[in-house]
Amino acid sequence: MNHDFTPLLRPTPLASLRPTQMTVGFREVERKRESWRKRAAKDGPEFLGQHLIPVVLGPGDKRYVIDNHHLGLALLREGVEHCLTKTVADLRMLEKSAFWTFMDNRNWLHPFDAHGKRRPRQEIPKTLADLADDPYRSLAGELRRAGGYAKDPTPYSEFLWGDFLRRRTDRARVDDDFKAALDQALSLCRAPEARYLPGWCGPE
Repeated sequence: MNHDFTPLLRPTPLASLRPTQMTVGFREVERKRESWRKRAAKDGPEFLGQHLIPVVLGPGDKRYVIDNHHLGLALLREGVEHCLTKTVADLRMLEKSAFWTFMDNRNWLHPFDAHGKRRPRQEIPKTLADLADDPYRSLAGELRRAGGYAKDPTPYSEFLWGDFLRRRTDRARVDDDFKAALDQALSLCRAPEARYLPGWCGPE
């Protein structure tokens, strides 16, 4: 097993990358697409060089994305064919069952569907293009940018916030009036019942 976390840069076809989660927030993807469009012509290669997609090498030489799913899908939808990846672990020697157990225990796996329900890992999409939309992940991302909570290194922290909001914010409001949903999220995020969440800022 490779424990050397020095980035190993590899130009990799985006279509070949394997997700380790089931959903993203499509609003977040669109925001990253817009950001890419503004930079592509001017400094696209430099941008890609500064935003490496971390992967784990798995059985069959497959590359599994463990972060930056939103960026990867945004680039794919923008017609970018290759990205730069960095290999953070080489687990190609493991059998599939051992590989998935390791990934799960390392918190490199998030097999939760668009309703926040844990699903069998076999249901994780095989490509970034097949990731489903979880609008509460988008709401959580926008809430953080609005100052509702602090950026935190806890894995899947935005999904944890998304699940908190899912239980308290009507889906129709998120779909039909995102600003109203964000306003509600801003009033919920500092409540004592949110104090267990990563990046909680407490009451004003």
